Amino acid sequence: MVETAISFSLLSMLLFGLFEICLAVYAYHFLANTAHEATRYAMVRGSSWSSSCDGSGKAGSGYGSSGCTASPTDIANYVANRNFPGMKVTADDVCVEYFASVPSSTSSTCSGNSSPNAPGDIVQVTITYPFNLTVPFLNVQALSMSSTSQMVIAQ
Repeated sequence: MVETAISFSLLSMLLFGLFEICLAVYAYHFLANTAHEATRYAMVRGSSWSSSCDGSGKAGSGYGSSGCTASPTDIANYVANRNFPGMKVTADDVCVEYFASVPSSTSSTCSGNSSPNAPGDIVQVTITYPFNLTVPFLNVQALSMSSTSQMVIAQ
């Protein structure tokens, strides 16, 4: 009976640990995909448009068309509106920066600059997400995940 309890405890710890690792890989894949999509959203909404997006990041606000200039707030709201099961990325988790040329290094702080965002400039979107790794019989481990994407603004 005791051996069965110990074996079951170890087996459940391994099994649930495997589930949590799979969820962490899912979360990282989601962050990478979302950073790429947000950068794509920003690259077709540069300063060459005459109107601004409404800031919600939803359909009708430049989400479905590229006929408006997206601000860093618009891009952050676009990311926040992409809900995937089990994850909630907020606008505060998103850093949008613009550069006139390729940045020499990536800094750990987000300057949040809103210009230049003219065609030919570079937009960089960084998303951070705190993932809590929960395995039975072990302390909760907080993993800080981050993904960065850069593209040249086209319009």
